[in-house]
This record gives sequence, C-alpha cells and structure tokens, in this order.
Amino acid sequence: MSNWPLFIAPDTVAQFQSATGLVVDYKEDYNDDEQWFAKNKEPLSRRQDIGADLVVPSEVIATRLMGLGWLNEIRHARVPNLQNLRPDLLNSSADPGRKFTAPYMNSITGLAYNAKATGRPITSVDDLWDPAFKGRVTMFSDTLDALGMVMFAQGNTPAEPTTESVQRAADFVRTQKDKGQIRSFTGNDYVTDLASGNVAISQAYSGDVVQLQADNPDLKFVVPEAGGTLTLTDMVIPYTTQNQAAAEEWIDYTYDRANYAKLVAYIQYIPVLSDMTDDLARIDPALADDPLINPPPEILAKVKQWPLLTDEQTQEFNAIYSAVTGG
Repeated sequence: MSNWPLFIAPDTVAQFQSATGLVVDYKEDYNDDEQWFAKNKEPLSRRQDIGADLVVPSEVIATRLMGLGWLNEIRHARVPNLQNLRPDLLNSSADPGRKFTAPYMNSITGLAYNAKATGRPITSVDDLWDPAFKGRVTMFSDTLDALGMVMFAQGNTPAEPTTESVQRAADFVRTQKDKGQIRSFTGNDYVTDLASGNVAISQAYSGDVVQLQADNPDLKFVVPEAGGTLTLTDMVIPYTTQNQAAAEEWIDYTYDRANYAKLVAYIQYIPVLSDMTDDLARIDPALADDPLINPPPEILAKVKQWPLLTDEQTQEFNAIYSAVTGG
C-alpha cells in the first residue's frame, strides 16, 4: 500500500493484519500528486507492476487514472461496508456508485503557521507576502492545492476555473518567488520545516497540523478569509495489482465504522463515512465537536472544491504552474 505521510493511525496496519491474517507492506511514499503520476505513468501505460496493490491519490489523480483505464474495478460484493459511505460521495459524478474509487478522507487546504515564528495571528493569503516572512514561506507544488486560495484572494474561484484566472494566480506566485518570498514548493514534506520554525507560514492540510499540534502547540491552522479548498483522497487499485482481493479487504476494513473512527481520531480529517458521531464520541467526545473534523457552516461556507477537469484543462493548468515552480 502506498499512502501519504501522517495519513494512518500507528496501529492500523497491525490491527488489520491481526484481523485478516494478511501481511501489509505499508509505505508512506506518496508525497505529491503530480510527482507520483510522473513517476508511474510510463510503467502503468505498459501495464508493468508499480509495486502497489492499493494507492491513495487525490480524487483529481484518481479520476485521471480511471479515465486512462489504469484502475481495476472494486468488486462491491467484497466490500459490503461500502454502504457506510456518505451518500453525497457514493453518488458523486466523479465515479457514480464508486466502481473504481473508494473515498478515504476529506480535507481542507488552508494556511498553517508557527505562532512563535510569525509573532502575530495569520488570517489571509496576503499574510504570505508580508516582507517580514521573506524566505520563510512554502507553497504546495500541486497546482490545485496551491492556486485555489490565491484565486480566491484575487476575487476568482477555483470552483469555476478559467485559463485566465489560473494564469493570473500563477503569475502572482511567480512575482513572489522572484522576490525571494517563497522558500520552496513542497508536497507533504512542508511539515518538517514548519514544526522546526524554519518556515513561518505554509500552505497546509488541516489534518496534518492537528497531528503536529500535539507536539508543538505553537502551530496553528486557519482557513484564509477569502477562502480555501476542500479536497478528497481516494483508495484505488491499479490494474497492475498482484493482490486484488487483499486490496478490497483493506477497503472494507477501513469502511467499518469502528475502525474508521480510530483513523479519524488520529488523522483528524473530515470523515467520508456517514453517521460517525457516536463512534467518534466513544473514542473522545471532543472529536465530534472539533471544527476541523466536523466543520461548522461558517467554515464550510469558505471552502470550495475544484470541479472535475478535462485532460486538456489538467495539462494546461499544470503547465502554467510548473513554469513557475520549475516542476
């Protein structure tokens, strides 16, 4: 299994192995969507084994893989707990009925900051460009996660992207890069510099910051005033899999409410299963009241999701941003 860093509870693999008798080679080697796709597209196109029976990309990559015919269909008879999925996700236009993709976690992309390093609260995208933080700002290398909030700050919306609005956001980021404002463009590896104080502000995923706060209470997460983005990751089975049945067993185990509650309690992201309040409360009553796990209306009103993009849009938008990042 190939997954993002900080995206599983410490005892999940051991408990799954004990419950099923299966052995899992679990790797936290998925750091960036476009990097992963660039690395694996050639072997996948030749139907060569990529060394993973189950991968957890963002839905943007998952639907791209689905469109290319590089995913195996998930046999629903082997995943009876699929019935626990939220109806809005089960009936999504991205994959109606979830034949090829199994949602894993919803997350909010916003801003994280080290209060000791900033010396003041951070509330908006404009704070990224404060000269006081020159060279201590990171942005995501992923096009959608990086540019969505910049587009909001410019009066546009990632929910209705155009070439012009994406280009305008990318051009502004280029200006800040040329000024030396941005330290680096990152995947999930932003967390190390943020926690150490080398970085004052970074674009971040909500769940990552909640986990890091346990060891460093100076770390804060905020949805920018103008808006942030809501993202979804999916579990998918590459058509090069060597163990389809075991991958389906993992998905079904994950979709058991009690098992999933343990994941959410550690990862601290927004659940994809419905009616999770009671299961979360059994672990910790505060979980159901956490605004980053069960976002209140005022936060949900500030976040939007990118629409499904055509292959042409994906290639065009990525080319625009990679010209800035050097990726």
